[in-house]
Amino acid sequence: MQQPQLLHEEKVFKDPVHRYVHVRDKFIWDLINSPEFQRLRRVKQLGTSFFTFHGGEHSRFNHSLGVYELMRRILETFEGRIQLTYEEKLLCLCAALLHDVGHGPFSHSFEKVFKYHHEDWTRAILLGDTQINRILRRFDEEFPKKLAEVINKTYDNKLIVSLISSQLDADRMDYLLRDAYYTGVNYGNFEIERILRVMRPQEDGIVFKFSGMHAVEDYIMSRYQMYWQVYFHPVTRSAEVVLCKIFQRAKWLFATGYKFSQEPVMLLPFLTEKVEVADYLALDESVILFYMQLWRKEEDAILKDLCARFLDRNLFKYVEYNPRDFRLLAELKEQFIEAGIDPMYYLEVDTTSDLPYDFYRAGEEEERIPIMLQMPSGELVELSQKSEIVQAISGKRRFDYKLYFPLDKVMALPGELSRKIRERLGVMEDA
Repeated sequence: MQQPQLLHEEKVFKDPVHRYVHVRDKFIWDLINSPEFQRLRRVKQLGTSFFTFHGGEHSRFNHSLGVYELMRRILETFEGRIQLTYEEKLLCLCAALLHDVGHGPFSHSFEKVFKYHHEDWTRAILLGDTQINRILRRFDEEFPKKLAEVINKTYDNKLIVSLISSQLDADRMDYLLRDAYYTGVNYGNFEIERILRVMRPQEDGIVFKFSGMHAVEDYIMSRYQMYWQVYFHPVTRSAEVVLCKIFQRAKWLFATGYKFSQEPVMLLPFLTEKVEVADYLALDESVILFYMQLWRKEEDAILKDLCARFLDRNLFKYVEYNPRDFRLLAELKEQFIEAGIDPMYYLEVDTTSDLPYDFYRAGEEEERIPIMLQMPSGELVELSQKSEIVQAISGKRRFDYKLYFPLDKVMALPGELSRKIRERLGVMEDA
């Protein structure tokens, strides 16, 4: 059985959330220093949230190191409670470190327009012609495949999978704490030390001592608040809408034979839908921002306007939207067309939803692993059976609908037409 290769001296990263990130294994150190992992320094963890929370500029590199550190600490707490082989521990640590390696620039917007999923690219990077793959194969030829299965939640060891992908895992715990720290909000804070102390390994996954239930409740409520106060903030969503419209316009222009002033060479694989792993890895947020700077000087008025809006933070305004009001959207589209404003790019309904916690429901498309409490007797009980707070929000998906539009363009229209549109939107003065 392969033994750990330790560094001559432990490496540490100073970290504002966990104080230090400790690396002792040369295998992990080599993965961190691979080009594919270093690329994550150039991809923001929170996408467009920096428009709303100016401190939210941290990267997926920060987060990935944080998840690794939490996993390392979890494995330390499991010592003496369960016997894990070196390979099993390494799978846990590598899954924590590399779970986000497939994220692209402004990931969610880019994925939405160009129709791909970062999970597929994570798998491609782990299994393809990459330095990460070559490092992983140093351990075992099958190791990259096993790791891809862990991240894809198809690996047969449920404990290992649950540590990186469940309703309370290393990934979620780090991003809540980290995103709260960098955005400057308190919603995402919870007692991480207490949760680690009451976490217990079982063959089918992790459970939590009943005595630590309140710390778990705190985590659930922190997650709920972070989604609605930070991740779904309407200004952040407005920036996402504008970003999607930029990608859509560029894609449409390319498809119709438009001659860009400078050919978008690094985007051609995506525009032609012929993307190789090397093409994907060459893309980061600096590349996207570079093309936006070029496109704000393009002849196409819509692309130029949208890029200027994003770069200068002149985002769309919004109003609450009732999805059952079918006539409103149709009428507004007609009015926008009459006003010479293309509703394809300047009128958008954005829907957000979140399910803060759920227990297993047979037949559900997305199976959620329930959080289990270990009672003093040893009996396992699902969290919402003992927690009134969690029971109150279990299985309750919350939705929010907003209609986004450029108020400045509407305000600049001739008086009566501007008044009619603003009246229909319910915005009668400059907001």
